[in-house]
Formats: sequence, structure tokens, C-alpha cells
Amino acid sequence: MTIEEMARELGVSKSTVSRALSGKGRIGVETRRKIVEFARQQESRTEYAEYGAGLRQSSRNLGVILPSDVYLNGGPYFQECILGICETSTLMDYDVLITSGTANDISGIRALVEKNKVDGIILTRSLSDDRAVQYLTDIDFPVALTGICEEDIIQVDTDNEGAAESLTSLLIGRGYRKFALIIDNMDYRVNRSRHGGFGRALLKNGLSPEKQLIYAGMLNPDMVDSMIGDVIAQKVECIICGDDIICTKIMSSLQSQGYRIPRDVAVASLYNSPNLDCFTPPVTTVNVSAKKVGNMIARQMINYLEGRDYQKKMMVDYEILMRKSTDGIRQ
Repeated sequence: MTIEEMARELGVSKSTVSRALSGKGRIGVETRRKIVEFARQQESRTEYAEYGAGLRQSSRNLGVILPSDVYLNGGPYFQECILGICETSTLMDYDVLITSGTANDISGIRALVEKNKVDGIILTRSLSDDRAVQYLTDIDFPVALTGICEEDIIQVDTDNEGAAESLTSLLIGRGYRKFALIIDNMDYRVNRSRHGGFGRALLKNGLSPEKQLIYAGMLNPDMVDSMIGDVIAQKVECIICGDDIICTKIMSSLQSQGYRIPRDVAVASLYNSPNLDCFTPPVTTVNVSAKKVGNMIARQMINYLEGRDYQKKMMVDYEILMRKSTDGIRQ
């Protein structure tokens, strides 16, 4: 079957068929897949064979993009997430290529895409004004995200805003009224969600957000010690940490300075990890399976790539573990 005949059969232009089969030029992902699948169903090796030689062959590789700072700050979430992605990919006969990127540097992503090394990209952090998402959607390249965004792409996340609201409400129910929320970079959507859930819980329970302490940004050891002094001086009853890495720093600083948890101040974390297992008392936290997030995002991406049914947006359940680090105040 010729290019012209295929175009007529599919109701598209000849140039659209040509771009789809050559892998060159901008064309929608669904349109490309429709044309390629149709072409593959044809037994003829006439004009299609000429273009088929230039057709981008499946690599059966997925690209996974880690934030560059994960190597500096640890990050059990990303380790567990990658484990889940690799586990599912292996079961579905795909390999995983890992690179890193920053908000302003997407050269690693471009290299994977432009050298045809991967069939799809999985991003593991959601940023506001995300250049990686914009680039990949602009060129109609298959992309998935462990997080949330406004773009119409595959997304798997947990309800971070709801989890923050639930944990804060439970702490208020235990009698806490004066909080300090310590959270990382607010350019990360997950932190904005957690901040929003915290504020919503305060308002629903009749507490003024203006009377709470909120710290946002990267923490170094000097800042942590100063922050602890400020928290104690202002009679904060409970510190809510934005994630396990922040919580590890806060718990270590409090204990090294001789403060008793929860007698002097209670501590909770909006994300759990093995990092927190070493502390006594055990830390109240939000527990989410990052491995399950990885399993789900890989499965949906591979299903999409292979033309099977897939879900574009999925949520992973969370649980709140109430532990002794918040046993101080009760009504």
C-alpha cells in the first residue's frame, strides 16, 4: 500500500503519514501511533518499506529523571520509587535508563529523546512552570509524572494536600494549637500541596494561620539550630516537618540540644521513610508507598506505549501513623 493510499484510508494528509512513518516532524502522539499501527498491519512492503527504514524503532527503554539534589540530600522516596519502576518494567520486558535534571537544565532529557534511547520519559518531581514537561509535551513525546500538574499527561501521586490536612486536624484534635510548619522549596508542587492542606486544617478547626510559624526553603545545620531556638522561644507546641529529610534534621537538632520530645515540643512528618526509624520516640507521620507509586507509573506508561488500556491519573492511598512523638497534649 502506498503512502497516498494509506492517507486516503486513514483520512489524513500524505505529509502526515510521511512524518509519522519517518519519525520526523511534529505530529500528535495518538495520530502517529494510529498510522504506525495501521502500517504495521499491512503485509505489503512497497512504499511503506521505503519509509519504514527510517521509522524510529522501539528501544524498549524507559527514561527516568531524578532531581539532581537527590544525590546531596539522600531521598528514600526516590530510591523506593525507582525500585518500583524497575520492578514493573522488568516484568513487562522494558529496561530503565536513569539520568538527572534540574529546573533549568534538561540536557539529559534532550539527549535521551533526540538520540532515540527511550520510548518514554518518567519525571519524578513536579515543579511549577516545569521546563521538562513543557519540552516533552511540545514535541508530543510520551511522558509521565510521579506528581501532579495541569498538563494532560500520565500522573500518579498521593493526595498530599489531603494527607497534610488530615494529620494537622488529628493533631489539633489532640489539643495542639500552636504549630511550626517547616517545609522545603515551594517551587515543588508537593510542598505547595502540603502547605495548602495545613492551612485548610487550621481554618476548618477555627485556628488562625497568622498565629502559626511557617519556614520554607533549604535548611543547613546553622539554620536548623537557630530555627529550633525560635520555635522554643515562641512556645510552639508541635513542629510539622514537610518531609522525612527535614524531620531527620529537626529531630537530631532537638535531641542534641537536650529537648524532650514530645514534652518540650511535639514533632510530626508529612512523609515517612526508614530514616525516621532510628529515633526515639517514634515519629508521627504520613506513610505512603513510594515503591507502589513507581509500580503504577511504569505500568501505565508501558500500557500506553503498547496501545493497551491505561489510566491517565491515579492516586496512591496514604495512612497516618500516630506515634509517641505527638503524645504530649490531650484535651
